[in-house]
Amino acid sequence: MAAAHGRMSDSAGGMDDVKDTEEADRHSSTSGPPEFRAAVDALRGTRLRPQVEVEPTRAPQRLAPYAYALEAVVVDGEQELADGRLVLLHDPAGHEAWQGTFRLVTLVRAELEPEMAADPLLPEVCWSWLTGALQARGLGYGEPSGTITRASSHYFGGLAERPAASQIEIRASWTPREGLGGVPDTASHLASWCDLLAQVAGLPPAGPGDASVVTLPQRRGPQSR
Repeated sequence: MAAAHGRMSDSAGGMDDVKDTEEADRHSSTSGPPEFRAAVDALRGTRLRPQVEVEPTRAPQRLAPYAYALEAVVVDGEQELADGRLVLLHDPAGHEAWQGTFRLVTLVRAELEPEMAADPLLPEVCWSWLTGALQARGLGYGEPSGTITRASSHYFGGLAERPAASQIEIRASWTPREGLGGVPDTASHLASWCDLLAQVAGLPPAGPGDASVVTLPQRRGPQSR
């Protein structure tokens, strides 16, 4: 799966990457304590809206004893509107900063109209998309943190005919509340994350939404795959 702004993984690509990803998925889902395996199985079994394509990717190895990662791209026909990565971390001993044994970490990014990127309230609105997506599904979570970054590119000389481009990037993490057996509802957290991706991409909500969340209008000329 090609991401809208370049593949989310750090490697160069090719069959070795496919094999590594399959091996990482198989290893992550069959190793670790039962709570982690159950949380991963729930992620793998989640049904999502068809515009969001999700697949496992190589997880970071140094953030927690156990980790599982997914990458996603939002598509509309042949056009890619947004992409992102979601990482599930687990430390059976607990983590003081997390206030729990699980942590979800995400990166979401999409292109915007330059005038949208210039809106001084955009960072606050983007953060509300994340918290609103979690609250709309009634999910318990704690210790949220993150950054909202917007960047603009202007072209000159031989590239002067290109229109200015702006990008929004959401980096965030939160602690999902653990349920029965110490396992969080990772399936619902994944669904809410995909709601966020779809909203950043400018897609209409899949179902009744939270009126407190601001919806981003459809953008001009998304990239083709």
